Amino acid sequence: MESKSPHIPVLLDEVVQEFIINSDINLNEKIYFIDATLGYGGHSEKILESSPNIHLIGIDRDIEAINFSKKRFEKFGNRVTFLHGTFAENIEKTIEIAENNKIIAILADIGVSSLQLDQMERGFSFDSPNLDMRMNRNDELTAYRVINNYSEYKLEQIFKDLGEIRNSKKIANSIVNSRPINSGSELSKLIEKINGRWNGTHPATQIFQAIRIEVNGELNQLDSFMNKIRDLAKNNKLNNTKIGIITFHSLEDRIVKDKFKNWEKSCICPPEAMRCVCGDNHSLGEIITKKPIVPTEKEIYINRRSRSAKLRLFKINK
Repeated sequence: MESKSPHIPVLLDEVVQEFIINSDINLNEKIYFIDATLGYGGHSEKILESSPNIHLIGIDRDIEAINFSKKRFEKFGNRVTFLHGTFAENIEKTIEIAENNKIIAILADIGVSSLQLDQMERGFSFDSPNLDMRMNRNDELTAYRVINNYSEYKLEQIFKDLGEIRNSKKIANSIVNSRPINSGSELSKLIEKINGRWNGTHPATQIFQAIRIEVNGELNQLDSFMNKIRDLAKNNKLNNTKIGIITFHSLEDRIVKDKFKNWEKSCICPPEAMRCVCGDNHSLGEIITKKPIVPTEKEIYINRRSRSAKLRLFKINK
C-alpha cells in the first residue's frame, strides 16, 4: 500500500488550531498526543509535524490502518507508539506509556474511514459484493449475520434505535421476507424499493449506519471510552488535557454532549435535594465548545463525507 493517505481527515485545520495553536502547552518539553482512532494518520501527522517534542500514541481496531500508519510514520522514528484494539480497551494503557509526561490532548474520530467505505470487500458500501462491516476483521459478528439471523423484532429495534428510522418495522419485515441477502448491493436495492429513489443522500444510508453501529458496538465503545477518561481525570491521571470527539451521527453526538455536561458539573446532588451535600467540587473542567465545530462549506465541497461531522471539545482542569 502506498504511504499517501487514502482518507481525507475531517476538520483537520480545526483540530490543529484547538490542540496546538490555541493551547498553552510548552512545545519545548516532551509531551504526548493520543489519537484514539488513528485510522490513516491524517490528524496525527499534522500534530507531530508541529513540534519534534510531541510523541504520539495511536490506537485503532483495524490492523490494516495500523500497518499503513506504521509505514507513514517511519519518518518520526521512536516518537510513535501503536496499539491495536478498541479505544475503550486501550485508553488506560496510554497513561502507562506516557509515564509522567504531559498528555496534551486525546482525539477520537468516531466515523468510518474512506478506505473502509471504498474497499468493496469490507462490506460497508452500498455496492459491496458481501455484508461484513467489521472494523476489526477478527470480530465474530458481521453484517451478514445481523441481516440474515436476527429476528424481525430485533432488526426493527436496531433500525429504530440506532438508525432513527421511521418505517423500521416495514423495512425489517421486507428484509426477513427477502432472506438470504448476501451483499450490500442486494440490501441497498431492497431499501431503495421501499424508500424510493434518492436525491443526494442514499435511502439506505441510515440502515447501513445502524447495522455498522450494531456490528461494531460503537455506542457502547464510545460510552465506555468516555467513562474511562472520566475516571482517569478523577484520579489525576489527566490534567490540562483537551478531549476532542468528532461524531457523524446524532446518537454519538448526544452521548458526547451529555458526558461533557456531566463532567462540567460541580454539584452532583439529585435535583430533589434541598441543599448540596456532595461537596460541590466534582467538576472535571470546562466545555470549550458550547456549540459543536462543524466543517466549512469549502471542506464539504472538497470532501462531501465531512458534511455531518461535529467536533466537541472539553478541557480537563482536575
